[in-house]
Amino acid sequence: EVPKYPTKYILSILDTSPILSERQFRFWEWMASYYMCYLGDVMAIALPSALRLSSESYITMHPDFAGGIENLTQDEWKVVEALKGRQGMPMSQVPNATGFEKVLPLVQTMIEKHIIIMVEELTQRYVPKAMPYLSLAPEYCEEKGMRELFERLEDKSTTRKQLSALMRFMQLSRFGKERIAKKQLTSFEELSPSAIATLVKNGVLIQETQTVSRLAKGDANAKVADIVLNEEQQAAYEYLHEGIADHAIHAMNTPDRAGDAPRTARITERPVVSLLHGVTSSGKTEVYIKLIDDVVRQGRQVLFLLPEIALTAQIINRLRKYFGDMVGVYHSRFNANERVEVWQRTMETSEHGYKIILGARSAVFLPFYDLGLAIVDEEHDGSYKQQEPAPRYMGRDCAIVLSRLYKNARVVLGSATPSVETYHNAKQGKYGYARLEHRYGGMQMPLVECVDMRGEEKHTLISKPLRTAIQSALDEGLQTILFQNRRGFAPHLECLDCHWIPQCVQCDVSLVYHKATNNLRCHYCGYSIPLPTECPMCHSKNLTTKGFGTERIEEDLQILFPHARIDRLDMDSTSQKNKYIEILNAFEEHRTDILVGTQMVTKGLDFEHVGVVGILSADDIVSYPNFRSYERAFQLMTQVSGRAGRRERRGHVLIQTYHPDHAVISDAMRNDYEGMYDKQINDRRIFRYPPYYRLIDITLRHANVVTLNDAAAHLASELRKTLGNRVIGPEYPIVPRIRGLYLKSLRLRFSRDEGVSKGKEIILAATENLLAAPNYKHVRIQYDVDPL
Repeated sequence: EVPKYPTKYILSILDTSPILSERQFRFWEWMASYYMCYLGDVMAIALPSALRLSSESYITMHPDFAGGIENLTQDEWKVVEALKGRQGMPMSQVPNATGFEKVLPLVQTMIEKHIIIMVEELTQRYVPKAMPYLSLAPEYCEEKGMRELFERLEDKSTTRKQLSALMRFMQLSRFGKERIAKKQLTSFEELSPSAIATLVKNGVLIQETQTVSRLAKGDANAKVADIVLNEEQQAAYEYLHEGIADHAIHAMNTPDRAGDAPRTARITERPVVSLLHGVTSSGKTEVYIKLIDDVVRQGRQVLFLLPEIALTAQIINRLRKYFGDMVGVYHSRFNANERVEVWQRTMETSEHGYKIILGARSAVFLPFYDLGLAIVDEEHDGSYKQQEPAPRYMGRDCAIVLSRLYKNARVVLGSATPSVETYHNAKQGKYGYARLEHRYGGMQMPLVECVDMRGEEKHTLISKPLRTAIQSALDEGLQTILFQNRRGFAPHLECLDCHWIPQCVQCDVSLVYHKATNNLRCHYCGYSIPLPTECPMCHSKNLTTKGFGTERIEEDLQILFPHARIDRLDMDSTSQKNKYIEILNAFEEHRTDILVGTQMVTKGLDFEHVGVVGILSADDIVSYPNFRSYERAFQLMTQVSGRAGRRERRGHVLIQTYHPDHAVISDAMRNDYEGMYDKQINDRRIFRYPPYYRLIDITLRHANVVTLNDAAAHLASELRKTLGNRVIGPEYPIVPRIRGLYLKSLRLRFSRDEGVSKGKEIILAATENLLAAPNYKHVRIQYDVDPL
């Protein structure tokens, strides 16, 4: 039956099977609703860019146009001249060809006059990788034919190069029994490419193109059954695997609030989500591998999330050791075509499909056909939170929601320093809980020492105790990790005469000095200028750097330890693809003695020979103005301390600070997570922060500060009419201007007892009304649900 509406011919079918599942649409819809963004925002970051079809508009001559120019205007004639001898012209090129900026009205008129027509062309960006393969022609596979071929090639001096190429081919292909990649043959410098081409032309070798994978392969060389768990690991594994009815959750006897009687949380059935709380180097990964093996044997899939791409290099080697080619990797360092291949192999239900996906937060968007287990390692880490662009989602929370879409799927959250919210959920019995309190193999926790920098010389970066410890480690053949949570050479430059400090022209921040490129750079927008030779304000040449970053530390170490092999791990040193793998491999293979880094060195890395860890400026971590600063400082210091002494020798950790009596430093030195949690949970209850309250941040942006202030005040006033004292602000954030736009923020707090959905509806309605006003239509508004 012919439809009543106009129909068009089908030109081609782009996909023979769906690239998305119904579960993914449901997951996207939940994410758009929860994180207050558009469904298109979710799709934009969920789908690999190569799977997103793009179209381009072309103009071409109308088939009925006779070519007469007498009725054309001068502007129309220019367009016709530009199209002569061409099949078509992209609309983006029309302004250059005609000299007009606004061409749409002209093009529309010419379409109406039947001079030109508009054509839309779809472009599919993903291109499978094709590689030529060579095989021996069937007539030469028999002994007689092969003998005649060799005799013919040996008789002539002109065919000796062909004979050499053929002999090498026979060697690589097991005497013609297998196909080989052409590049295997052409890689030998002594072989002539023209000789190989002649063998193909003469029908001796058959060349065929085959689609191949861009992804690395791995072969399993160990069995999961060979992993021997200690008693503590075995108990945790059994609990996470089986669940124990009426099982008393370990270490949950702590009072939940001041004055409460101690309580033991119990569960009557296995919760969907469980927390594996294990000290650093307690063997959490071995427990993960056992759990993964159980799920894979059932024919189901596993999602293994990590906070940093740098961690994947180590973990993937450990997983491929046991699971081989079943392990796929997915993160932003892959190019567009590689990400499509991972996407497709995740959907495959055959033996060639991926059963285990290891990736950063974006891996939650992959099309799993039957997810059975999601593991979120280092679940506390802030890197799981997407900051820009929308949706500003939390990878850990999304993994939990995703697992609920699959029957009987479980989630394991692992950390030595769980987030306050996760630990609180475990205490309440909402999550299951298993504890590993001791390091694997009876290894001791590192010796943690606090260095009071008030007793050191002014401007000292590396204290005497730390220098002594590094030298001792070098003498004993051990390695050192130094942590400084600031990249670049120095945070800013300053004139000592007039105290001028160079600022970014687009952001309200000082420019950071990078000695490697000899420039000053903004870490928000990328703006940079050459290092000035004099102060532009007073023309003094008395300029100096203030503070220090990883570049400065690396330079000082080269002076203090000239014979040591030193490397740096931060965003600047790992900008090239796979550069972080090279740096980590060099350190693991003991080709580096001292590794200096930012947060990338604090997370889950496992090195055998690290004897000393130095935290160079603990005060920078503690002093950050955020309600999570105490928790984050404890987590960072504890995590980086855990990199030391992970084998036979006890590690040594030195924390440099000007405030050695600070409570969080004392907690970190004792590895007292419970003490840190008790202090924080009381503060969170009193000051109405998570886990007792949900937060939503609203940020307004505009180029004009007056317009921004008016818009923020108006929005706050409207919200207070219905939400009352739940609204806080508006206030300027720490950095009040970024990329030329001024910022102002509102924060809304909702208790856990009240539904937040209604509050979101009120917020969206209020912001829509604001943007409808002519004065505020150019104000940009962004939402951050559950901000960090």
